[in-house]
Amino acid sequence: MAQSVLRFRWVSTLSIVIATVFVATALWAHELIPSVADLSVENGQVRLEIDLNAEALLSGIDQSLHDDSTGAPAAPEYDRLRALPPEDISTLFIDAWPDLSAGLTLRADGAPLAPRLGVVVAPQAGDTTLPRTTRVRLSAPLPADAETLVIGWDGAYGALVVRQQGVEAPYSGYLTNGDLSDPFPMAGGGVASNSQTFMSYIIIGFEHIIPKGLDHILFVLGLFFFSTRWRPLIWQVTAFTLAHTVTLALATLGIVNVPGSIVEPLIAASIVYVGIENIFANGRSRWRLPIVFGFGLLHGLGFASVLGDIGLDPAIFVTGLIGFNVGVELGQLAVILVAYLAVGMWFGQKPWYRPFVAIPISLVISAIGAWWLIERTLL
Repeated sequence: MAQSVLRFRWVSTLSIVIATVFVATALWAHELIPSVADLSVENGQVRLEIDLNAEALLSGIDQSLHDDSTGAPAAPEYDRLRALPPEDISTLFIDAWPDLSAGLTLRADGAPLAPRLGVVVAPQAGDTTLPRTTRVRLSAPLPADAETLVIGWDGAYGALVVRQQGVEAPYSGYLTNGDLSDPFPMAGGGVASNSQTFMSYIIIGFEHIIPKGLDHILFVLGLFFFSTRWRPLIWQVTAFTLAHTVTLALATLGIVNVPGSIVEPLIAASIVYVGIENIFANGRSRWRLPIVFGFGLLHGLGFASVLGDIGLDPAIFVTGLIGFNVGVELGQLAVILVAYLAVGMWFGQKPWYRPFVAIPISLVISAIGAWWLIERTLL
């Protein structure tokens, strides 16, 4: 009877591993990205250059509900568009602009502007499981003596990063859920306060872990399931935090620059390692801390790609960097807290916790990491 129960549990675990691998892979491969808008004022015109995921807008995916295209009803259409050549995407976007423009808000001193669509430049299709960035140029005439601007767009279009160009103390903002920017002077001086910047980057950092950072979540869970004792967990999280703080700062400053084609497979490898060591180390390993520190350096490079996409302004570098790092830490602590409340608090001291909870979940973590490693290097 005992052998039957044991066999059933391991078969169930294997099924979970297989299902989780495919689900996690789909989520990762079809991630949607925020749009980045560079705004400038020249010769009585406001000009916008927006890097966006044209296929997501054209297919009608509601990015306020979906962080990736997989679970969206419009996923088949998104996949079809993602495979089209660039000239077709440009033509489709131009044709759809009258409808899409209704979701864009641009005001000067409270008066609505109607941006005209200019050039639409899409890259080649490439890997169709990854988003591609289409560049769209817009312009609108300004009313005489206008002083302030407001910008934003429909929450269904996803997050919008706004970066004012060509002025001192430029405005920058990270707009989500259809929020509009505060009115900012087009001549400059609209830079957010330190407290506003700090809070906005805390949110960005937290969101990069929950819900968008599935690979970082799995790594942190790998740390959690290493041991039922809190001391090893605290030491590991501290080492991981110190390490990714260092490389996050260095990479954002441009001192260290490692291509994503190298960083992402190594992050996947780190997930494989922590899961496997959980299975064999039984909560004791003298190499665990230095290895976690090394992997933290890699994850910091991954975090830096987010700030690179946003384009962290030098004027708010320190505040934004600290806020982002705080948000990342809050996200990691939230993952640990949920794991503790879900399993650790109830089952952590049970004699069967390690063989039937910690080891199977670590196996799932390693399996997902192994698939990502293969996908990021060979597929």
